[in-house]
Amino acid sequence: MAHTDHRTMRRVLRREIAGTIGLLTDEHDFRAMRRYRSFTFDDHATYLRQVEDLLRIRALQGIHTTVALFDPQEYAEFCSAKGLDPDVPAHRTRFTAELATTGPTLPYEGQPLAELVPALVDEAVRQATWEYAATLLARLGACASCGEDLGRAAFTDASDLVVRILDTAPPGDRHLVCSVTGTPETLVAVLHADRAADGTTPLDEAEALEFTTVLALGLATRSPGGLVMRTSAPGAPDRVCGWRLRGEGLEPLTAGEVFDAYCTDVESGDLISPESGVDYCEPPDLGRRDGEAPMPGHHH
Repeated sequence: MAHTDHRTMRRVLRREIAGTIGLLTDEHDFRAMRRYRSFTFDDHATYLRQVEDLLRIRALQGIHTTVALFDPQEYAEFCSAKGLDPDVPAHRTRFTAELATTGPTLPYEGQPLAELVPALVDEAVRQATWEYAATLLARLGACASCGEDLGRAAFTDASDLVVRILDTAPPGDRHLVCSVTGTPETLVAVLHADRAADGTTPLDEAEALEFTTVLALGLATRSPGGLVMRTSAPGAPDRVCGWRLRGEGLEPLTAGEVFDAYCTDVESGDLISPESGVDYCEPPDLGRRDGEAPMPGHHH
C-alpha cells in the first residue's frame, strides 16, 4: 500500500514540476548538433514530430512545458566556459535549464509547432534587439557639458513620448512600429497597445521595454528612423499616422508622407496599392497643452 502511495505521489510531483525543452528550430542548427555522437536524430522533420509528440503527452499529463530556443553555438561556448564535454546529454539538459531563465522562451499551450516555432524565433529576435539597443545606450556615457547619463536621459524621454502617443491616440487597438537605422544595423521594435473593456491599455512589459529602448537609442544617437501607429476600432476604418525621428524628438509626418511610406515597397521602391478601409492621416499633437509642463528633453 505504501509503495502504491509513493508511486502516486511521484506522479503528482511530476505534474507539479515545470520543464523546459530546448528546440532546434531550423535545419542548420539541427545539422550542427549532429556532430555529437550522443545526439541520435538523423532527420530534422522527424525530430520536430518527436518533440511535438512529447509536448502533447506532457500537456495531457497536466505538465507545464516551456520551449526554449536552443542555439548550438551558444551551447558549445557554454560547455567551453564551464569545462564540460558537449557530447554528454546531461550537459545539454543543464544548458537548457539555464536557457529557461536567460534565453527566449514560450509556454507550450497546445499550439502546433508550425505556429510555435516562428513565434519563438520572433521572441529571440525581440530579445536580441533589446539587448543590442540597451548595450549601445549604456555605451553612450555621460554628457560632456552637464554630466547627465545620456542613455538614461534618452530612455526617460522615450518613455514620456510613448505615454504621450498612447494618451493622445484615438480610441481602439493601437499597433506601433519603431525603426531606427544607422546603429549600424536597422533595429525594429513593435508595441501592441489594445484597449481593454474597462478602458485601460495594458501593455506587455517586455515589449514596452524593448520598444522604448529602441526609440531611446534613435533619439540619443540622432539616427534616422520613424514611428508609425495604426489604430483599429469596430465600425471605423483603420487610422495610420506617424512621425520621423528628428534630433532628440519626433516630427509629425503629413498624411501624404504616411501614404507614400505605406504604399512603397521598401526593397524595390515600387508603388503598392493602398489598403481599402484605411485612412492615412496626420498624428495627434504631442506638444504641450494649456497648463501642462513642457515635453521633457535635454538637448545635449
